[in-house]
Order: sequence, then structure tokens, then C-alpha cells
Amino acid sequence: MNILAIGAHFDDIELGCGGSIAKHTAKGDKVYIYVATTSGYSDYAKQAVRDNDVALNEGKNAAKILGAEVTRGNCETLKLEFNDELNIDIIKLIEEKKIDQIYTHWHGDIHHDHAALSKATLQAGRHVKRILMYRSNWYQSPTDFRGNFYIDITETWHIKEKAIQAHESEYKRVGEKWLSFFKNEAQNAGQRIGVPLAEVFELIKWIE
Repeated sequence: MNILAIGAHFDDIELGCGGSIAKHTAKGDKVYIYVATTSGYSDYAKQAVRDNDVALNEGKNAAKILGAEVTRGNCETLKLEFNDELNIDIIKLIEEKKIDQIYTHWHGDIHHDHAALSKATLQAGRHVKRILMYRSNWYQSPTDFRGNFYIDITETWHIKEKAIQAHESEYKRVGEKWLSFFKNEAQNAGQRIGVPLAEVFELIKWIE
């Protein structure tokens, strides 16, 4: 099976569905990662927080840990828009790689880049048989995340953790918060389905 994991920035996929991606590669599925932005950014004072080249190198390292092939788009961070250019980039990947299943951002995410990319994915992937949406941050939203599809990642959590830590520039800034939050989320999701650790998604469609 050919899997496409879509994220706005380097680290989104690892946080939102890294355990599931590792599970796919472990069983022999081909996984492609598409990151839409160059992923460097500055703070409110215009001081660089993460450089584009650093983000790319860290993303490649994380993809290697997950066993996936990574492609980066050229959109500037925080300026991602739902438009034909973005849609075409995703459609090309879907058609060239013969994608069977997609992981993408949750459409209710309040992060502008995440929401725009989710909308583009649903448009571009309308003929793909399976689409799951993930959360990759802890921001509150006026829309409820309807987690209704679970994947047991008990055996692949350690790979997800290593992939998250591969984003060294971001990990130095928020790393321990990342791990504690997402492991707690995985424990809570796992408890609901009777396993130690799980990732939960909002299911868009699932056709056998």
C-alpha cells in the first residue's frame, strides 16, 4: 500500500501520526512525506527561530528514522494558502505515487497553515480511498476534534519519539513539552481502545 503523509511544517507529521507512519513502514508499505512549507520562521521581533536549511536537514533525518521518503514544497511558513498551486502539488504526488491512503491536518486546526493544507488535501485527494486527519498541536479550537479512528502505536512509540527528537532546533525549545503532551494523548487514546499507546484521527473516508 502507498501512503502519503501531508504536513505544513517539518515536525507536524512526526507529532500527529509518526507512530502510525512507522507502523506502515514496518509492515512494508511505501510511505511518502510531503511538507508544504520551507518551515523556517522568525519571532515577532523578526529574530530567526529556525532556518529553512536546518528545518530541511532535520526533516530528512526524521523521515529516515520513520523509513519514509520526503518531499518539500516551496511555500513560506505562515503564508500557506488554499490555491491551485498547492492543490496541483498534492494531486501530482497522489497520481505519480499511486496513493492509497492519506494522513493530513485536521481541518478545524486554528493554525492558518494547517487549516489551509487540510482543505487542499481534501480537494486534491477526493478520489483517494482513505483519508485520516490528525492533530499536531495543543491549541484550543471552537470546533471539536471528532477522534473516531484509532491506531495502536505501542510497538512504534519509540520510533515516533526519536523522529520528534530529530528536529533538534525545535526540540531544544519545546521538546519536553512535546513529548509529555503527545505521550499523554497517546496513553489516553490507548486507554479508550484497551492498548498502552495509540494515535487517534478524525476519519474522512475509508473504502476497502
